[in-house]
Formats: sequence, structure tokens, C-alpha cells
Amino acid sequence: MGVGQILGAQNLGTLGTGVAGESTVKTPGKFVPPTGPAPRLPNGKVDFSGVWDHPYVPDMSNSNARNPSLQKGAGPLPYTAAGLENIKSYDPEKNGDYTGMCMPFGLMRSVNAPYPFQIMQNDKYFTILFEQSNWFWIAPFKNEHSKDPNPTWFGESIAKWEGDTLVIDTIGFNGFTRLDTKGNPHSDKLHMEQRLTRTDAGHISYKVTLEDPVYYSTPFTNERTFTVANTDLLEYSCEENNRSLWEGRIKIWQVPNSVPLRK
Repeated sequence: MGVGQILGAQNLGTLGTGVAGESTVKTPGKFVPPTGPAPRLPNGKVDFSGVWDHPYVPDMSNSNARNPSLQKGAGPLPYTAAGLENIKSYDPEKNGDYTGMCMPFGLMRSVNAPYPFQIMQNDKYFTILFEQSNWFWIAPFKNEHSKDPNPTWFGESIAKWEGDTLVIDTIGFNGFTRLDTKGNPHSDKLHMEQRLTRTDAGHISYKVTLEDPVYYSTPFTNERTFTVANTDLLEYSCEENNRSLWEGRIKIWQVPNSVPLRK
């Protein structure tokens, strides 16, 4: 498989001074995240800025086996008949996995990937820079979606505050991507709500709710804990030495006939 499908360990540093002036307790070879109060922007809102380590979620139905508090899965997913047929027939080697061709992972699969990401935030925008494939995603602070969003790989997102919790609502997906490495599907009707609460200087409580009437009979959720990372993002190069693609072990991905390119 290509670099875009190699899901290895995250790159964690060992030195640092913490977040927003908080001191950290360091032992040789180990970084301990700060636990003081969450930092705030000049406007008083919680500041989520920083590089964040987060759990790899290859299957959204499962919880983290070693530490369920780190990542709580949805349990058996509520597939519709179409969803069950889709996941049963999914074979990335026979049908082609779009990530093997370095196509955009999509929003949920990027959050599920094992590599750290960096949050950048101001009064107008909430932005994540993913180490995964070096993709970026922007959620402006605004009240309403476009009346007719142009379907995209990462969808159209808007952000708002509910107290100290940041709520990000996303629609307008193109339906080309999948939710996780297992291949759990979603359609262009996917509605995604992410809720982030910075519980202290070193941790974010994250909850995502997914609603897709095409492939799932009811909404389902995942909960995660993000931990501030003492590292910088690395350059990610996809498809370099992708022998599995060029030697034919995985097939070239084709745009699904069932998914319109535009509305």
C-alpha cells in the first residue's frame, strides 16, 4: 500500500514548556501535558490552538480496547439495508480505495486517522491543519449554511459557541469518502456535528454525532479525548513508492456512478 494507507505511530516529541504559559512536569523521555485552566483568547472565548494527539479510530463502532475513556465507539452501527449491503460488498483491494490514490480522506476519516493535527483559531475562523496528507479544513463562525452548498470532500462547516463548548455543524459532502479505515460508508446526505470542550490546558473532550438517512437508520456518536502534543507537524508525502497501486494489488479508484458530481 502507499504511504497514504500506512497507519503508523504518531510523532511525539519529548521537550516543551506546555500551553499558554502553563508549566509541565517532565521526566526523561516523557512529556506530561499541562492540567491548568484552559487558555482563552482576548475575546474571552476558549482557545483550542495547539498541536493535538488523538486516538486512531479504524472502526467507529469499536471503543479503544486499552482505554475506553480515550475513545468510546458507537457499538454496532445502525445500518439501513443499503448501508449493510455497502459495507458487506466493500473490498478496497478489489474495488479500489480512494486514499490509495491520495485523494482527500474527507473530514471524518481525517479526524479518525492516527496522525496529530494542529488547531488554529481566531474570532472569525476555526481551522484544523491535518498532518494526514497535509490537508486543511476551515469552519467559519457564522449562523447559517449556504442555501445550496457545493458538494466537497470535507463538506461545508460552520462554527458557533454554546457556552465554552465549540459546536461545528457540517453538511454538503460529495459522498466520495468513507468514515474510517474499515470503510463504513456515508452518502452526500451526511450531517455531522462535532462538539469540542477544552477541559483543561492539556485536553479536549470531543464528541461527534453522525446522521445519514441513506446508510444509517438512526444517528450515532463517538467520543474522544484529545491530548496536547509536544511536537510539530511533519510533512506528509502520499503515494511515494506506492507499489501496491502500480503493481496491481489494489485497483485504481473510480468515482461511484451513484454519486453525482454536482447537485
